[in-house]
Amino acid sequence: MWAQQEIELRPRRRGFHLITDEIVDRLVEFERVEVGLLHLQILHTSASLALNENASADVRADLESWFNDAVREDAPYWRHTIEGPDDMPAHVKSVLIGPSLTLPVSGGALRLGTWQGIYLCEHRDQGGSRRVVVTLSGG
Repeated sequence: MWAQQEIELRPRRRGFHLITDEIVDRLVEFERVEVGLLHLQILHTSASLALNENASADVRADLESWFNDAVREDAPYWRHTIEGPDDMPAHVKSVLIGPSLTLPVSGGALRLGTWQGIYLCEHRDQGGSRRVVVTLSGG
């Protein structure tokens, strides 16, 4: 069985946002998959997807702080600045984290660790809504 759809995520401010339920709740096909894979691909170059801690919001805040320190907006070598000071750093953060995830599905549900959740990593101050292509395969 193969299923694919595009999900539009609501706009969020800059930061790391837990979106596991927002993804899973839109996929009725999950119930039909005993063993399979879920692939997520974000269709933007200034946001990314990650898998990490799903319980403590402090982890998401700490990741945001680290990335903002590591990839500074005021770096003197940025040339791509026409879209604002947060744009080029957002592209770099997106490259570091990545645009996609492939996750196991088992028994009609995501097979994640106890403390794992899917993050939308929004790297722009005002990124707007984000689109994710979701592909489910399995049987």
